[in-house]
Amino acid sequence: MLDDDLKRDFDSLRPGRSTEAGASRRTALKATLGVGYAAATLPVMAQNVIQTPADGLTAGPIQFTVNGFQVPAYRAAPAGKTGLPVVLVIQEIFGVHEYIADTCRRFAKAGYLAIAPELYARQGDPKGYTEIPKLQAELVSKVPDAQVLADLDGALAWAAANGGNVAKAGITGFCWGGRITWLYAATGKVKAGVAWYGRLVGQASELTPRHPVDVAAELKAPVLGLYGGKDQGIPLDTVDKMKSSLANGSAAAKASRFVIYPEAGHAFHADYRPSYQKAAADDGWQQALAWFKEHGVA
Repeated sequence: MLDDDLKRDFDSLRPGRSTEAGASRRTALKATLGVGYAAATLPVMAQNVIQTPADGLTAGPIQFTVNGFQVPAYRAAPAGKTGLPVVLVIQEIFGVHEYIADTCRRFAKAGYLAIAPELYARQGDPKGYTEIPKLQAELVSKVPDAQVLADLDGALAWAAANGGNVAKAGITGFCWGGRITWLYAATGKVKAGVAWYGRLVGQASELTPRHPVDVAAELKAPVLGLYGGKDQGIPLDTVDKMKSSLANGSAAAKASRFVIYPEAGHAFHADYRPSYQKAAADDGWQQALAWFKEHGVA
């Protein structure tokens, strides 16, 4: 069975999603939009896609080492500048494809060094999968939280050595990455987080021993949760559970808050998907920038 993250991403891709017969169309879309959209997300909703130019930026792939492994990542930053605030940008289940890279460039245009590590790299390349259930079974389900958190530490270390000021670090993530955002906000490594529709509750396992509701009271950085009122995979009663845990926790927990967009479903920020809702996405982006500024990341 698909886990909750995969169900939500599958549902958000249903309208207009092509099969293997649409391979030529997928190739054409890649050529038109650039390269790097994950195969499982195609066809791309080209009319909505935001394309942020790299002019004035240093942008592209980098690598850093964690426990002897070379972790690939995408980074974008204002060219020629140092002492930059840092934002970790955490992928959806589809990995660091063009949408995540563009999000990094958007943050860079706002003055940040943004870095998106490929957090499944040890397990495989998610961008080549065409079937979401296979992606889940063969790759996503095998990624330990401990590995992810260590790789995020490594990303911050790389940023510190390459023009970033990690005393002003934040984290944001989408769906799968939204869950990770809550977890990393409990480590004390960042000053603030913005979680976009990441699941809040779940069954504990060897690889995923704790979920956001389990660490809520221990947060060391306040998190802004941006969620859709019509997200069928994240019932609002789980948001209420999270709010209760936050209210009884640390100062950072109590400072955390949610913005619920009543008419939005899952993945409302993902401009390349049918689930995209421009009004909610635009407001959420402004909320995220304001949140980072308010909490000392900017």
